[in-house]
Amino acid sequence: MASKTSQLSTISRLFSSAVFQELAKKGQSSLFARLVRDAEVATHCSPGTNVGEVFDSAFAILKIAGSRDEYIYRSALTHKVLMGKHSLNTASMLTEFRTGTSKADLVILNGTATVFEIKSERDSLARLKDQVENYKKVFATVNVIASESHIAGVLDTVPGDVGVMCLSSRYQISTVREAEEHPERICPIMVFEALRSTEARAILKTLDRSIPVVPNTMLRAAMRDIFAGLRPQDVHAVMVKTLKRTRNLAPLSDLVNRLPRSLHAAALSVPVRRTDHDRLVGAVMTPLDATTSWD
Repeated sequence: MASKTSQLSTISRLFSSAVFQELAKKGQSSLFARLVRDAEVATHCSPGTNVGEVFDSAFAILKIAGSRDEYIYRSALTHKVLMGKHSLNTASMLTEFRTGTSKADLVILNGTATVFEIKSERDSLARLKDQVENYKKVFATVNVIASESHIAGVLDTVPGDVGVMCLSSRYQISTVREAEEHPERICPIMVFEALRSTEARAILKTLDRSIPVVPNTMLRAAMRDIFAGLRPQDVHAVMVKTLKRTRNLAPLSDLVNRLPRSLHAAALSVPVRRTDHDRLVGAVMTPLDATTSWD
């Protein structure tokens, strides 16, 4: 029998993009079958269980305070903030969004851009100070969401304008300290570096700036120079509107509604072709017994 730490690590991998994308592309996943066997997840499932219910059972194991990983926090934010306070029609979400030398765990775009840095029980606070400083240069509002065991350390590490949130042992999100909104502090060049070229062009057009007529190899550098002279508040406001359009999640509503709750966060963050949606749903409805042939 695997050690508890090893078992939890294996169960966490069930929610990886590799498993999710394999299910979507092939309608089955040899990685899923192997992880379920190695983690002995089936012992927590009743006869007749399907793949979706296996994911729910695995999620319930990971959700226990003390062993929660980043995916559990991302799911809490997805359900309780993105889909709880907002909706997929009015807000959008970015994950692993490159910001300077850091990657933002999760960003929600509504009327503003709010970043959430996750510090789960498995994380250290060693890089938190630098991460927060990077985020302030791209997002108007910065939050850290952490386990109860990390809250004191987070409060000691981040400045007073950064929000602090706690995911309780009962899987509830509470606000320890409200975040302050400061779009004027963002750095237009760092915003530019985080964008796709098409998004940068759209922002310049919205702000009535001409797109430089230069060879493609020189275009990004030329646009970067223009961004350097823009007003931070203007860049932030147009960035939010542009990313809400280019990273729109509303088309995923139907897929989310057809998947178990434990997979909603994955569905909204792992790229899957629209033509693969039905195959993914079919794979999730497959009886667990039938997945032995996947391995």
